[in-house]
Amino acid sequence: MAHDLFVEQGYGRTTIADVARGAGVSSETIYATFKNKATLLHHVWDVTIGGDDEEVVFHERPEIQAVRAEPDLAKRFMMQARMSTATARRMTPFANAVHASSGAEESAASMLAEMDRQRYEGIGVMAAEAAATGQLAVSEQECRDLVWATTDGLLWHRLVQVRGWTDEQYADWLGRMWVATLVEPAAPGSSA
Repeated sequence: MAHDLFVEQGYGRTTIADVARGAGVSSETIYATFKNKATLLHHVWDVTIGGDDEEVVFHERPEIQAVRAEPDLAKRFMMQARMSTATARRMTPFANAVHASSGAEESAASMLAEMDRQRYEGIGVMAAEAAATGQLAVSEQECRDLVWATTDGLLWHRLVQVRGWTDEQYADWLGRMWVATLVEPAAPGSSA
C-alpha cells in the first residue's frame, strides 16, 4: 500500500494517515510498526528491490545465486540482464518517486543516496565475481561502473516505458551489450 501511494501521490505528499487508511489500520499501528515515515520508506525500498518481504539479503536470494553460480560469463551476463530487467520493473517507479521528493524531503534524499550505495555495493560483488572468472575484457572497476550505470532504471524506463520495448527485448539487448563490452571474446577454435 505505501509503495503504491508513494508512486502515485509522491513520497512528500503521502502521509502516514494515507498509508494507514489504505491498509485499513490506524496511524498508531503504522507508527508502532515503523516509528516514522523515513523508516517506512526504507522498508518499502527493501520490499521493492527484493520483490517480497522475506528477510533474505538480495545477493543471497536463489535467483541471484543461480546467476552467480554460472561459470560462463557471457551466459551469466545474459541471466543478470533478465534479472536486472525484472528488478527495474519493480524498482524504477519507486526510485522515480523518491527522486522527485529528494529536493524537498531530507528522508527521500537520504534514501536515494542509500539506494544508490546499495546498488553500487551489490554490483561490486557481481563485478568481483566476474573478474574472478578470468573472462572479463575490462577491469573489474570498469565492469562495476558500466553495470552500475546501466542498471539504475533510466535506460529501462526510456526504452520500455517510453519507446515501447518489451521487457524481453530490453533484457536481450542489455545482456548482449554487456557481453559485447565486458566479456573477452572466445579464442578462435575454442569450443566456447
